[in-house]
Amino acid sequence: MKNILMLIVMCITLLQVQAQRIVYSNTSIDLDGELNESIWETLIPEKDFKNYIPNNGSLAPNTTVVKMFHNGEKLYISAVYTDVNPTVQIGSLKRDHIGVSGAESDSFAIIIDTYKQQQSGFFFIVNMGGALIDALVARNRDGFRVNTSWNTIWNAKTSTKGNQKIYEIEIPLKALGYKVDSPEWGVMFHTRNIKLNEWTTNTAIDRNYQLFDLRFAKTFQVENLSENKTSRFAVTPAVTMNYAKDVTNNTDDTTLKPSVDVQFNVSSSLKLDATINPDFSQIDVDQQVTNLSRFSVFFPERRNFFLENSDLFTGLGVRGVNPFYSRRIGANSEISFGLKLSGNISKKTRLGVLNVATKSEDNSPSQNYGALVIQQQLSNAFTATGFLINRQETDGFSFLNDYNRVAGVNINYQSKNNKWTGLANIAGSATNNISGDNKFYNLGIWYNNINASGHLGVRKIGTNYITDVGFTPRLYNFDALTGTTIREGYTQASSRISLTKFYKNSTTFDRHRYFNMSNQSYWDDLGTITQATTVLNNDLVFKNQSSVYGGLRYEYVQLKYAFDPLNNGNPILPNLYQYLDFGMGYDSADNKQFQYGGDISYGSYYNGHKNRIRINTQYRLTPLARLQIRYERNGIDLNELGKATFHLARFTGEIFFSNRLNWTTYIQYNTQFDNFNINSRLQWEYKPLSYIYLVISDNYNQDITRKNWGIAFKMNYRFDF
Repeated sequence: MKNILMLIVMCITLLQVQAQRIVYSNTSIDLDGELNESIWETLIPEKDFKNYIPNNGSLAPNTTVVKMFHNGEKLYISAVYTDVNPTVQIGSLKRDHIGVSGAESDSFAIIIDTYKQQQSGFFFIVNMGGALIDALVARNRDGFRVNTSWNTIWNAKTSTKGNQKIYEIEIPLKALGYKVDSPEWGVMFHTRNIKLNEWTTNTAIDRNYQLFDLRFAKTFQVENLSENKTSRFAVTPAVTMNYAKDVTNNTDDTTLKPSVDVQFNVSSSLKLDATINPDFSQIDVDQQVTNLSRFSVFFPERRNFFLENSDLFTGLGVRGVNPFYSRRIGANSEISFGLKLSGNISKKTRLGVLNVATKSEDNSPSQNYGALVIQQQLSNAFTATGFLINRQETDGFSFLNDYNRVAGVNINYQSKNNKWTGLANIAGSATNNISGDNKFYNLGIWYNNINASGHLGVRKIGTNYITDVGFTPRLYNFDALTGTTIREGYTQASSRISLTKFYKNSTTFDRHRYFNMSNQSYWDDLGTITQATTVLNNDLVFKNQSSVYGGLRYEYVQLKYAFDPLNNGNPILPNLYQYLDFGMGYDSADNKQFQYGGDISYGSYYNGHKNRIRINTQYRLTPLARLQIRYERNGIDLNELGKATFHLARFTGEIFFSNRLNWTTYIQYNTQFDNFNINSRLQWEYKPLSYIYLVISDNYNQDITRKNWGIAFKMNYRFDF
């Protein structure tokens, strides 16, 4: 009897090992969403998906069955989801719209960590309308973030058969960086049923972690993994014709600009990107904001050249103190060329090398920007990253003595049980004619479990920690009285504690974060506290994922430099200010055709008062169109200094002719910056990653008097050699 039991256990163990494999088969399939090839019948399925939302951790009642294999050139994945009814619900057909095409649609997702280092990975989503989303996943302090601006060539087809939703996916292996001698991949699958507001995963993930947290990926052995020798070159030439009319000065300009992007797979794990004379006129416009703080606002990078392995370069600091912010490159003058080598040079070692040159333009001299990053996994718990960032003025091929350099080392820690993470940073800068007080130090630790999470951190920035290619907004203080900017170092301490209760068996409530308190405090170099922000809030989420929330904010500000939030020439003068505001809001369920939400707040603000109203509505005529309106009103009364009302409105209209042809229009009205902007873009992906764009941009002041307008036509074509 004992021998029989041992044999049964051995058989079960063997089956489990076999089930967690990506097998090799010298087979190709007809990608049609039908799964009628015989290979699919021979593969061991990945099943027994768990609920993420709702009823976290329990076995999903609606089954998903996934199968995988590769043929040395392409990875093939099939997924069959058994729904409660045959209805398909789609939020959008637009590529890379992860929040709508992915999260607000019936969809299927794959996340692949090809190095199983839990540092970065690839994210692919397809919805039942065939809309594709490809993104990069990268570690971000105590969790992970997603960047959907990255693109690669892959394809998927879908179909329905009764209550079954069928996905058939094809991903070229050359799109994935991997090492041949590291055949263990971390893989995760997600199924989204928007009608039921259901998320299911192939691996159990507690609700206090993100769905794309690479630490929860399941290990898959990849059979016969070899160097991908085919199609190592991708060349994408483009031409842009642009007409710009300056109505204010009654001038116009017409340009014809050729450009080319090249990507070469040095190996299956190392990629070389090059761009010559790039044009970014097709990039989506930034979403405008009302900024009532004293410091600059961060906007994400959207240019594809900077995105491959971007986490190597963008994760070198912390929020608000980052030595590399690629949007600085080309901000004042055009880029002439760029080169980037990035990827793994061994299983545990990643390399990033970047060099970009910009042209001389008006009062902006030509510059050369360089970055060198080496990341080493020291153990399962510790990862170290060293970097050097350089900006130097150039004259032709000569380097001039106008430079800024930043070098540093980061150490990341993650505990085996995933509850503790830590980050330590040390860096220094060197700038011509400036010396001393040029260091940056940071130490942070996070704790996270299902019911409680917290954070403690401290950082110090020297006055001369200058990062010309970075983002350190709080280092620079604008004095509205003198019109000058003062660079001043500071010390920051931060803390947070959050307590949450999940209602697994409730039919009404999903979760309640009943206590969430955070504090950010700042001291100048003399040890004087200059600002302390304390926030206390909570939120209640219902089973249908609608939510209600509210909170208090207390500000202590020892204002050292005059601040003019009304921009009326009557600044708030240096003094001690203490103020408090209260806010509350509501968001409806995100699986309805009509969605709405908003919040209100009221309280004191420096020596006066401020009130805010925000409204967000969305209507989907699926799968044909999506209409969204966002509105924000900030009313400020500073008594004798004056009062003002700032309006910020944004309309987004999307029309989907297919999952490759769409027309998107943004209308933004911002009275704080005296701007009314219309941006309308017709985008046709006539071949994978080959596009035709027609973009119209029209700018007015807040009185609807035209300032300038323009039309851009861009066409590119991707060649794979």
